[in-house]
Amino acid sequence: MISKFRQLIARHAINYHGWQTDRKIIVIESDDWGSSCMPSADTFRNLISKGIRVDKCPYTSYDSLASEKDLNDLFSVLKEFQDKNGFHPVITANTLMMNPDFQRIEKSGFTSYYGEPFTETLKRYPEHARSFSLWRQGISESLFFPQFHGREHLNVNFWMKTLQRSDSVNRTVYEDEMFWPGSAEEERGGLSIRAAFDAEDLNDVEHHREVIIDGLQQFENLFGYKSESFIAPNFVYHPSLNETLYENGVQYLQGMKYQKLPIEGNTKRDMLRRFHGRKNEWGQLSLIRNCVFEPSQHPEKHDTVGHCLEGVENAFFWKKPAVITAHRLNFIGYIDPGNRERNLKLFRELLDQTLKKWPDAEFMTSDELGKFIKSSVD
Repeated sequence: MISKFRQLIARHAINYHGWQTDRKIIVIESDDWGSSCMPSADTFRNLISKGIRVDKCPYTSYDSLASEKDLNDLFSVLKEFQDKNGFHPVITANTLMMNPDFQRIEKSGFTSYYGEPFTETLKRYPEHARSFSLWRQGISESLFFPQFHGREHLNVNFWMKTLQRSDSVNRTVYEDEMFWPGSAEEERGGLSIRAAFDAEDLNDVEHHREVIIDGLQQFENLFGYKSESFIAPNFVYHPSLNETLYENGVQYLQGMKYQKLPIEGNTKRDMLRRFHGRKNEWGQLSLIRNCVFEPSQHPEKHDTVGHCLEGVENAFFWKKPAVITAHRLNFIGYIDPGNRERNLKLFRELLDQTLKKWPDAEFMTSDELGKFIKSSVD
């Protein structure tokens, strides 16, 4: 009872302040698309045999580049449902543009970083030949809408330093073309390999600025439009980067109730409070995630659908949009088909119950929500 009471208080704390609307808007924000994680089930088993406990982390257990079947099955579920305006649910697919080029980095003696477009990484995976064509199909059918998550889901400078140590766990998993060993094996304290814009020294922020500019340009070149929204990997970045994001077209900042700041060598990370529709000095609007659909990160007995519906109900009670966080790993079955099958069943149940309970619901992408908020406050 105490736990449920705390969860209720937390929901109200997210939603009580900020922009309001009478419309029942639902946005599904899904991070990590394009970023490699676990290359294959064989790699998973190989690392376990080496004593690397990738099975203790949901990302290294389930997450990978989306295969053709992953995408086809996800899109099939989305097509089963329509809102009152005749629109299907749509995934705002927050995308990383590059992965490490492992062969070139190794040839440099681990002294220089090289990346490759995720579209090239896809070509080396056995069930992914048409995956990017399916991305484009999903975009054309308004089921899948990429936005910018970063250039890599990787803190490049920090990672390269760890690769200099032959005894580093990052060097061990490097042999299997992985840049992260999972949360159970990650060295504790300080930066995370996956937090691309974290920093112990704020001089690194200038490098982050260059990475963002390069990544946003790659995004526009690949998709043919600018990304108008952004969410940082691991929700960590320095606020001074908002100017760079603004200058390159980003108007809306996705995220949680708090924005995490770079660690700067501190033992405790500082955070900034965020509210729906709040403007910063560049006029960028905050979009706040207030509902959770993350079955892969919870035990099977966890009531994922019920908890997410409670989040939607609380959002609508406070006249807020329901912004659902649902990372890519929840829809991936390339490593473990059961993960995809279990979670798509739950996802279908969530969408079905949502539309039955709120038949006037409307599905939007993150940038569409941002534009609506902006039009109502300007």
